[in-house]
Amino acid sequence: MRSIWKGAISFGLVTIPVRLYSATEQKDVTFHQVHQADGGRIKYKRVCSLDGEEVPYSDIAKGYELATGEVVMLTEDDFAELPLTTSRRIDVLQFTPAEQIDPIYFAKSYYLEPEAQGAKPYVLLRDALERSGQVAVVKVALRQRESLATLRVRDGVFVLETMLWPDEVRTADFAFLEEDVEVRPQELKMAESLIETMVADFDPAEHRDAYREALQEVIEAKAAGKEIVAPEAPAEGRPAVDLMAALRASVEAAKKEREGTAAAKRKAPSKKTPEKARGKAPERAAEKAPERASGKSSDKAAAKVAGEEKKQEKRRTRRTA
Repeated sequence: MRSIWKGAISFGLVTIPVRLYSATEQKDVTFHQVHQADGGRIKYKRVCSLDGEEVPYSDIAKGYELATGEVVMLTEDDFAELPLTTSRRIDVLQFTPAEQIDPIYFAKSYYLEPEAQGAKPYVLLRDALERSGQVAVVKVALRQRESLATLRVRDGVFVLETMLWPDEVRTADFAFLEEDVEVRPQELKMAESLIETMVADFDPAEHRDAYREALQEVIEAKAAGKEIVAPEAPAEGRPAVDLMAALRASVEAAKKEREGTAAAKRKAPSKKTPEKARGKAPERAAEKAPERASGKSSDKAAAKVAGEEKKQEKRRTRRTA
Protein backbone atom coordinates (compact mmCIF):
# COMPACT_ATOMS: atom_id res chain seq x y z
CA MET A 1 0.00 0.00 0.00
CA ARG A 2 1.05 3.59 -0.61
CA SER A 3 0.47 6.24 2.05
CA ILE A 4 -1.76 9.13 1.01
CA TRP A 5 -1.13 11.49 3.93
CA LYS A 6 1.42 12.15 6.66
CA GLY A 7 0.64 13.75 9.98
CA ALA A 8 0.54 13.07 13.70
CA ILE A 9 -1.87 11.96 16.40
CA SER A 10 -2.03 14.68 19.04
CA PHE A 11 -2.93 13.13 22.41
CA GLY A 12 -2.47 15.58 25.28
CA LEU A 13 1.20 16.54 25.16
CA VAL A 14 2.08 13.35 23.24
CA THR A 15 2.62 13.53 19.47
CA ILE A 16 2.69 10.33 17.41
CA PRO A 17 3.85 10.73 13.78
CA VAL A 18 1.84 8.49 11.47
CA ARG A 19 1.16 7.66 7.82
CA LEU A 20 -2.36 7.29 6.46
CA TYR A 21 -3.47 4.51 4.09
CA SER A 22 -6.85 3.72 2.51
CA ALA A 23 -8.20 0.68 4.35
CA THR A 24 -10.77 -0.26 1.70
CA GLU A 25 -11.07 -0.42 -2.07
CA GLN A 26 -14.01 -0.82 -4.42
CA LYS A 27 -13.91 -3.90 -6.67
CA ASP A 28 -16.28 -2.52 -9.31
CA VAL A 29 -15.84 -3.47 -12.97
CA THR A 30 -14.97 -0.16 -14.67
CA PHE A 31 -15.90 0.79 -18.22
CA HIS A 32 -14.86 3.46 -20.72
CA GLN A 33 -17.30 5.34 -22.88
CA VAL A 34 -16.58 4.37 -26.49
CA HIS A 35 -17.99 4.99 -29.95
CA GLN A 36 -20.28 2.03 -30.72
CA ALA A 37 -19.32 2.03 -34.41
CA ASP A 38 -15.55 1.64 -34.04
CA GLY A 39 -14.76 1.39 -30.29
CA GLY A 40 -12.93 4.71 -30.17
CA ARG A 41 -12.67 6.35 -26.75
CA ILE A 42 -14.98 9.31 -26.09
CA LYS A 43 -13.14 12.44 -24.96
CA TYR A 44 -14.48 15.61 -23.41
CA LYS A 45 -13.27 19.16 -23.78
CA ARG A 46 -13.49 21.93 -21.20
CA VAL A 47 -15.50 24.55 -23.04
CA CYS A 48 -16.71 27.90 -21.68
CA SER A 49 -20.50 28.17 -21.86
CA LEU A 50 -20.29 31.90 -22.71
CA ASP A 51 -17.76 32.18 -25.53
CA GLY A 52 -17.61 28.51 -26.62
CA GLU A 53 -13.80 28.49 -26.39
CA GLU A 54 -11.82 25.55 -24.95
CA VAL A 55 -10.30 26.55 -21.61
CA PRO A 56 -6.88 25.25 -20.43
CA TYR A 57 -6.88 23.71 -16.94
CA SER A 58 -4.61 26.50 -15.61
CA ASP A 59 -7.35 29.08 -16.32
CA ILE A 60 -10.06 27.21 -14.41
CA ALA A 61 -11.13 28.58 -11.01
CA LYS A 62 -13.67 27.33 -8.48
CA GLY A 63 -16.97 29.16 -8.47
CA TYR A 64 -19.86 29.11 -6.01
CA GLU A 65 -23.28 29.95 -7.44
CA LEU A 66 -25.48 32.13 -5.26
CA ALA A 67 -29.27 31.87 -5.10
CA THR A 68 -29.44 34.93 -7.37
CA GLY A 69 -27.51 33.12 -10.09
CA GLU A 70 -24.35 35.16 -9.57
CA VAL A 71 -21.06 33.27 -9.23
CA VAL A 72 -18.40 33.96 -6.57
CA MET A 73 -14.96 32.84 -7.75
CA LEU A 74 -12.35 31.52 -5.30
CA THR A 75 -8.63 31.11 -5.95
CA GLU A 76 -6.04 28.83 -4.37
CA ASP A 77 -4.93 31.74 -2.20
CA ASP A 78 -8.45 32.02 -0.78
CA PHE A 79 -8.36 28.36 0.26
CA ALA A 80 -4.84 28.66 1.70
CA GLU A 81 -5.99 31.37 4.13
CA LEU A 82 -8.79 29.28 5.62
CA PRO A 83 -8.28 28.38 9.34
CA LEU A 84 -7.77 24.61 9.15
CA THR A 85 -6.20 24.41 12.62
CA THR A 86 -6.09 20.60 12.56
CA SER A 87 -4.11 20.45 9.33
CA ARG A 88 -1.58 17.58 9.48
CA ARG A 89 -2.83 16.70 12.96
CA ILE A 90 -5.29 14.18 14.29
CA ASP A 91 -6.50 15.91 17.46
CA VAL A 92 -7.98 13.61 20.11
CA LEU A 93 -11.05 15.39 21.52
CA GLN A 94 -12.51 12.76 23.85
CA PHE A 95 -13.00 9.04 24.48
CA THR A 96 -16.47 7.53 24.08
CA PRO A 97 -18.12 4.07 24.20
CA ALA A 98 -18.41 2.78 20.63
CA GLU A 99 -22.11 1.95 21.00
CA GLN A 100 -22.92 5.64 21.47
CA ILE A 101 -21.91 6.42 17.87
CA ASP A 102 -24.53 5.60 15.23
CA PRO A 103 -22.84 3.79 12.29
CA ILE A 104 -24.74 6.09 9.87
CA TYR A 105 -22.14 8.76 10.64
CA PHE A 106 -19.19 6.70 9.35
CA ALA A 107 -17.90 7.69 5.89
CA LYS A 108 -14.51 6.10 5.05
CA SER A 109 -11.87 3.98 6.80
CA TYR A 110 -8.10 4.46 6.88
CA TYR A 111 -5.18 2.60 8.47
CA LEU A 112 -2.60 4.51 10.51
CA GLU A 113 1.00 3.29 10.53
CA PRO A 114 3.49 4.81 12.98
CA GLU A 115 6.71 6.38 11.78
CA ALA A 116 9.84 4.71 13.18
CA GLN A 117 10.26 7.26 16.01
CA GLY A 118 6.57 7.01 16.94
CA ALA A 119 6.26 3.24 17.35
CA LYS A 120 6.42 3.19 21.18
CA PRO A 121 3.80 5.91 21.90
CA TYR A 122 1.63 4.41 19.12
CA VAL A 123 1.66 0.97 20.77
CA LEU A 124 1.12 2.55 24.21
CA LEU A 125 -1.98 4.45 23.08
CA ARG A 126 -3.22 1.45 21.09
CA ASP A 127 -3.01 -0.94 24.04
CA ALA A 128 -4.52 1.58 26.47
CA LEU A 129 -7.42 2.31 24.11
CA GLU A 130 -8.06 -1.39 23.51
CA ARG A 131 -8.11 -2.14 27.24
CA SER A 132 -10.48 0.77 27.91
CA GLY A 133 -13.11 -0.53 25.49
CA GLN A 134 -13.58 3.03 24.20
CA VAL A 135 -13.02 4.77 20.86
CA ALA A 136 -11.25 8.09 20.47
CA VAL A 137 -13.26 10.92 18.91
CA VAL A 138 -10.85 13.06 16.88
CA LYS A 139 -10.82 15.93 14.40
CA VAL A 140 -8.76 15.76 11.21
CA ALA A 141 -8.39 17.71 7.95
CA LEU A 142 -8.02 15.66 4.77
CA ARG A 143 -8.07 17.07 1.22
CA GLN A 144 -9.13 20.55 2.38
CA ARG A 145 -12.05 19.16 4.35
CA GLU A 146 -12.28 19.05 8.12
CA SER A 147 -14.02 16.00 9.57
CA LEU A 148 -14.88 14.38 12.83
CA ALA A 149 -13.52 10.85 13.03
CA THR A 150 -13.00 7.97 15.41
CA LEU A 151 -9.88 5.99 16.26
CA ARG A 152 -10.32 2.32 17.09
CA VAL A 153 -8.06 -0.73 17.06
CA ARG A 154 -8.36 -3.53 14.47
CA ASP A 155 -5.80 -6.36 14.21
CA GLY A 156 -3.26 -4.34 16.19
CA VAL A 157 -3.55 -1.27 13.94
CA PHE A 158 -5.33 2.05 14.45
CA VAL A 159 -8.28 2.54 12.11
CA LEU A 160 -9.32 6.13 11.45
CA GLU A 161 -12.98 6.31 10.39
CA THR A 162 -14.05 9.71 9.11
CA MET A 163 -17.57 10.80 10.03
CA LEU A 164 -20.29 12.96 8.55
CA TRP A 165 -21.34 16.11 10.35
CA PRO A 166 -24.81 16.00 11.95
CA ASP A 167 -26.31 18.32 9.30
CA GLU A 168 -25.13 15.89 6.58
CA VAL A 169 -27.38 13.07 7.84
CA ARG A 170 -30.89 13.30 6.41
CA THR A 171 -33.95 12.92 8.62
CA ALA A 172 -36.06 9.83 7.94
CA ASP A 173 -39.32 11.70 7.32
CA PHE A 174 -41.78 9.20 5.79
CA ALA A 175 -45.56 9.22 5.79
CA PHE A 176 -45.98 5.67 7.13
CA LEU A 177 -44.36 6.73 10.43
CA GLU A 178 -47.47 8.81 11.14
CA GLU A 179 -49.87 5.97 10.29
CA ASP A 180 -51.35 3.66 12.90
CA VAL A 181 -50.18 0.28 11.55
CA GLU A 182 -51.50 -2.60 13.64
CA VAL A 183 -49.34 -5.71 14.15
CA ARG A 184 -50.97 -8.73 15.77
CA PRO A 185 -49.11 -10.46 18.66
CA GLN A 186 -49.02 -13.80 16.83
CA GLU A 187 -47.48 -12.13 13.76
CA LEU A 188 -44.83 -10.50 15.94
CA LYS A 189 -44.09 -13.83 17.64
CA MET A 190 -43.75 -15.59 14.28
CA ALA A 191 -41.42 -12.84 13.00
CA GLU A 192 -39.28 -13.22 16.12
CA SER A 193 -39.19 -16.98 15.53
CA LEU A 194 -37.94 -16.37 11.99
CA ILE A 195 -35.19 -14.09 13.31
CA GLU A 196 -34.11 -16.69 15.87
CA THR A 197 -34.01 -19.38 13.17
CA MET A 198 -31.70 -17.24 11.01
CA VAL A 199 -29.29 -16.17 13.78
CA ALA A 200 -25.65 -16.98 12.87
CA ASP A 201 -22.14 -15.66 13.42
CA PHE A 202 -21.13 -13.23 10.68
CA ASP A 203 -18.29 -14.43 8.45
CA PRO A 204 -17.64 -12.01 5.54
CA ALA A 205 -15.82 -14.77 3.63
CA GLU A 206 -19.11 -16.64 3.22
CA HIS A 207 -20.55 -13.87 1.04
CA ARG A 208 -19.61 -12.89 -2.52
CA ASP A 209 -20.51 -10.38 -5.21
CA ALA A 210 -22.39 -12.65 -7.62
CA TYR A 211 -23.21 -9.81 -10.01
CA ARG A 212 -19.58 -8.74 -10.40
CA GLU A 213 -18.47 -12.36 -10.93
CA ALA A 214 -21.13 -12.90 -13.61
CA LEU A 215 -20.22 -9.62 -15.32
CA GLN A 216 -16.53 -10.60 -15.35
CA GLU A 217 -17.43 -13.96 -16.93
CA VAL A 218 -19.38 -12.17 -19.68
CA ILE A 219 -16.39 -9.91 -20.40
CA GLU A 220 -13.96 -12.84 -20.51
CA ALA A 221 -16.30 -14.84 -22.75
CA LYS A 222 -16.68 -11.98 -25.22
CA ALA A 223 -12.91 -11.39 -25.21
CA ALA A 224 -12.36 -15.07 -26.05
CA GLY A 225 -15.09 -15.07 -28.71
CA LYS A 226 -17.17 -17.67 -26.88
CA GLU A 227 -20.92 -17.98 -26.83
CA ILE A 228 -22.46 -16.20 -23.86
CA VAL A 229 -24.96 -18.20 -21.83
CA ALA A 230 -27.19 -15.98 -19.72
CA PRO A 231 -27.44 -17.19 -16.11
CA GLU A 232 -30.85 -18.36 -14.96
CA ALA A 233 -32.66 -15.53 -13.24
CA PRO A 234 -33.84 -16.27 -9.69
CA ALA A 235 -37.56 -16.55 -9.17
CA GLU A 236 -39.04 -13.26 -8.06
CA GLY A 237 -41.07 -13.36 -4.89
CA ARG A 238 -44.60 -12.01 -4.93
CA PRO A 239 -46.11 -9.83 -2.23
CA ALA A 240 -47.50 -11.97 0.59
CA VAL A 241 -51.28 -12.24 0.64
CA ASP A 242 -51.37 -13.90 4.08
CA LEU A 243 -48.60 -12.48 6.26
CA MET A 244 -48.80 -15.28 8.86
CA ALA A 245 -48.63 -17.98 6.16
CA ALA A 246 -45.64 -16.27 4.56
CA LEU A 247 -43.84 -16.01 7.92
CA ARG A 248 -44.59 -19.65 8.75
CA ALA A 249 -43.28 -20.80 5.37
CA SER A 250 -40.18 -18.63 5.83
CA VAL A 251 -39.46 -20.24 9.21
CA GLU A 252 -39.76 -23.73 7.73
CA ALA A 253 -37.51 -22.82 4.79
CA ALA A 254 -34.91 -21.29 7.13
CA LYS A 255 -34.91 -24.42 9.31
CA LYS A 256 -34.40 -26.70 6.28
CA GLU A 257 -31.58 -24.50 4.97
CA ARG A 258 -29.85 -24.53 8.36
CA GLU A 259 -30.19 -28.31 8.64
CA GLY A 260 -28.74 -28.72 5.16
CA THR A 261 -25.80 -26.43 6.00
CA ALA A 262 -25.12 -28.33 9.24
CA ALA A 263 -25.20 -31.68 7.40
CA ALA A 264 -22.79 -30.38 4.77
CA LYS A 265 -20.37 -29.24 7.47
CA ARG A 266 -20.51 -32.66 9.16
CA LYS A 267 -19.70 -34.38 5.87
CA ALA A 268 -16.86 -31.98 5.07
CA PRO A 269 -13.40 -33.65 5.21
CA SER A 270 -11.15 -32.88 8.14
CA LYS A 271 -8.71 -30.04 7.60
CA LYS A 272 -5.89 -31.68 9.61
CA THR A 273 -2.47 -31.08 8.14
CA PRO A 274 -0.29 -34.01 6.98
CA GLU A 275 2.18 -33.15 9.73
CA LYS A 276 -0.50 -33.53 12.40
CA ALA A 277 -1.74 -36.73 10.81
CA ARG A 278 1.79 -38.15 10.70
CA GLY A 279 2.40 -37.04 14.26
CA LYS A 280 -0.66 -38.88 15.54
CA ALA A 281 -0.06 -42.07 13.53
CA PRO A 282 2.83 -43.33 15.74
CA GLU A 283 0.74 -42.49 18.82
CA ARG A 284 -2.16 -44.56 17.52
CA ALA A 285 0.22 -47.36 16.58
CA ALA A 286 1.72 -47.25 20.07
CA GLU A 287 -1.75 -47.37 21.60
CA LYS A 288 -2.76 -50.36 19.47
CA ALA A 289 0.52 -52.27 19.91
CA PRO A 290 -0.36 -53.64 23.40
CA GLU A 291 -3.81 -54.57 22.06
CA ARG A 292 -2.24 -56.57 19.22
CA ALA A 293 0.24 -58.18 21.60
CA SER A 294 -2.49 -59.20 24.05
CA GLY A 295 -4.59 -60.46 21.13
CA LYS A 296 -1.78 -62.71 19.88
CA SER A 297 -1.14 -64.17 23.36
CA SER A 298 -4.84 -64.98 23.87
CA ASP A 299 -4.94 -66.70 20.44
CA LYS A 300 -1.99 -68.90 21.43
CA ALA A 301 -3.64 -69.86 24.73
CA ALA A 302 -6.87 -70.78 22.96
CA ALA A 303 -4.98 -72.93 20.45
CA LYS A 304 -3.17 -74.76 23.27
CA VAL A 305 -6.45 -75.54 25.07
CA ALA A 306 -7.98 -76.84 21.84
CA GLY A 307 -4.97 -79.09 21.29
CA GLU A 308 -5.26 -80.62 24.77
CA GLU A 309 -8.96 -81.31 24.21
CA LYS A 310 -8.20 -83.16 20.94
CA LYS A 311 -5.58 -85.39 22.68
CA GLN A 312 -8.02 -86.31 25.45
CA GLU A 313 -10.70 -87.19 22.85
CA LYS A 314 -8.25 -89.57 21.06
CA ARG A 315 -7.40 -91.29 24.36
CA ARG A 316 -11.11 -91.88 25.16
CA THR A 317 -11.63 -93.35 21.68
CA ARG A 318 -8.74 -95.86 22.13
CA ARG A 319 -10.03 -97.05 25.55
CA THR A 320 -13.50 -97.68 24.13
CA ALA A 321 -12.05 -99.71 21.30
